[in-house]
Amino acid sequence: MIAHSVEDPLYYLHNFRQVLCWVGQRYADLLDLSEQAFIAAFAELDPPAQAIMVRMVMRKGELFRDDRLQYAEVGDTGQALAPLIGLGWVCEPEHLTLEQLFTLLRKDELAQCFAAQLSRPRAAKHELLAELQALELAPRSLRQWFADSELRIVQWCRQPVCDRIRLLFFGNLYQDWSDFVLADLGVLRFEQVAFSADSRALHQRSEVDLALALHQCAERLEEGADTASILATLQGLHSGNAWLARRRARLLFALGQQCERNGEWDQAMAVYAQCAHPQARIRQVRVLERTQSWEQAHALALQLAAAPANALEVQALERMLPRLARKLGGPPQRRQRLKPVEVMELELPRAHAELGVEEAVRQHLAAAGGEVHYVENTLFNSLFGLLCWEAVFAPVPGAFFNPFQSAPQDLHDSDFQHRRSQVFERCLSRLDDGTHRQAILDCYATKRGLQSPFVFWGMLSETLLDQALGCLPGAHLKQCFLRLLQDIRNNRTGMPDLIQFWPEQGRYRMVEVKGPGDRLQDNQLRWLEFCRLHGLPVAVCHVRWSEAA
Repeated sequence: MIAHSVEDPLYYLHNFRQVLCWVGQRYADLLDLSEQAFIAAFAELDPPAQAIMVRMVMRKGELFRDDRLQYAEVGDTGQALAPLIGLGWVCEPEHLTLEQLFTLLRKDELAQCFAAQLSRPRAAKHELLAELQALELAPRSLRQWFADSELRIVQWCRQPVCDRIRLLFFGNLYQDWSDFVLADLGVLRFEQVAFSADSRALHQRSEVDLALALHQCAERLEEGADTASILATLQGLHSGNAWLARRRARLLFALGQQCERNGEWDQAMAVYAQCAHPQARIRQVRVLERTQSWEQAHALALQLAAAPANALEVQALERMLPRLARKLGGPPQRRQRLKPVEVMELELPRAHAELGVEEAVRQHLAAAGGEVHYVENTLFNSLFGLLCWEAVFAPVPGAFFNPFQSAPQDLHDSDFQHRRSQVFERCLSRLDDGTHRQAILDCYATKRGLQSPFVFWGMLSETLLDQALGCLPGAHLKQCFLRLLQDIRNNRTGMPDLIQFWPEQGRYRMVEVKGPGDRLQDNQLRWLEFCRLHGLPVAVCHVRWSEAA
């Protein structure tokens, strides 16, 4: 798909036409007759009508002032809108609520419109709205609201069709048409993956309906709707489609968290019990703890400990089980402590606090020798992304289905590695024979700037890359990459803040920095334990500030 230059005033129209063509070719079997008719009718419109329609599609909301639909490339707004009105795609709304009116009118217009009702016409707009809401004014037409106004309000009536088309193209509703603009400007560049007949996330119209319904439930949750009503809707939303099942699980988990915040403990337990999210089982134990159901919590924790699903569960249960045993009257149990890693105690001048604790430590270590970089989670993720670029962007069915994807759709699925096992094996084997260095450098040169879920181009300088490849043993990288693949969502964070290289000696050390009062987070503790077990050099640096110059 070719993105058009923003120097062309109708670039957005050309891009929209390409989306319709793409969807029409690849998803024709998922479009009903009215949607097919919409695409066909759009193609018959004159360019000005097409352009102003696309302008409305790309703007927020469905109600517009005609004086704010003025575009040089469109020409006369009334003439451009006329064919859309004739098709019934645009209309003048019969009724406007008070809230809609406040969104559309300027403050001076509102003061004129409600001159008789407002006690303080110069008050802030939200105060004017509050005063008028107390009057419980019924919806009415614009003319009934504001008889003296020459303003015309138009309503775009086909947004649901365009949202469905956007969903089919992007595979989600959080991406919007601005991605085209960013691509046109060169801000975002994407890897070009080959598309096949299987390269679709949605294969049945019912799946499209389900995706839209899940999006609406997420919006309701964000707007503070009643959790029970959202859960009731979700009960009927099931699919064997892994892409949709993952979205449903994330929504259920967010719903369970909201139930917890509301103190709806039984509801939270019911939600987590049917949720496939990787943290849902631990949250059940936590809910039982918060309701002081100690025996149930202990029994469930023991059940999970017998077959933990991931390292996150292992870590959480190591804390929960001793605590729950004490609640049940058992003897005090010492919580298993991680074996210590190297600890550094630094006292630095308080004036250095302005630099930030990580930068202050970086400068201090650099002054003592070696090359020190602030990398946190960026370096190892980037090296993995460069070495395994071929595997990450493999044209696996259902992983890529539009030209604006920075990551495969199944990135966080449990079978992500398995579906690409041969390619990953080939990539990771380069760490055994030493060919990984050249492979990473070649990928850095040929793919530089392309969007990736792992590579942080902004921090990955040639100097850092050269030092890392010279000092990081392939065996250490392989252990890190295998751990990352075990649980991409949780293991891609928590890595130490700094890395120190001694290029002449070909060695390195990672350093986790903690300022006064700061403590190690769970994901950091898991990474430190991993480093200890596999012999990766790492230290924890505790900083305190001194008043001395």
